[in-house]
Amino acid sequence: MQEFYARPGIAARQRTMLAFTMMIRPWLLTVLFFIPFPIVILPTHDVTAQDMGSSSATTELSCSFAMEQNEPGHRCRVPFPEGCLVASIPGTTQPWTTVSKGGRLQCRFDEKKTDWKTTIVGVCGRCQSVHCSAHFSVRFDCSTKDSGS
Repeated sequence: MQEFYARPGIAARQRTMLAFTMMIRPWLLTVLFFIPFPIVILPTHDVTAQDMGSSSATTELSCSFAMEQNEPGHRCRVPFPEGCLVASIPGTTQPWTTVSKGGRLQCRFDEKKTDWKTTIVGVCGRCQSVHCSAHFSVRFDCSTKDSGS
């Protein structure tokens, strides 16, 4: 069996090129990162804040829980801040809510136990996967509380 070796000149050039690329790569990354960076942090002169107009700030409160497979349904109560109202999705009369779930699970706000004025209850059925989780969040408009003082 015959073994082949690179000529000394070729091996030396390959080592030199490898060392050169290892030295230039960090330098090149530094240049590519820091050259565009000042452009990002420079403020533009025509930036204006959003006009608040008729919109108001909202506060979000939530409840959540986790379940194991075949665990029966759960419910949780979203805390209701005193003096606040449930915010509506802008442009609608629908409550501004979000239901997030993980796993094979069906969740909703309990229509019988939720009055949207003092009590908000989220409910989920039986967990049908190894693990399940649910998160119910509601946005509240507390500006009426501040303006009444």
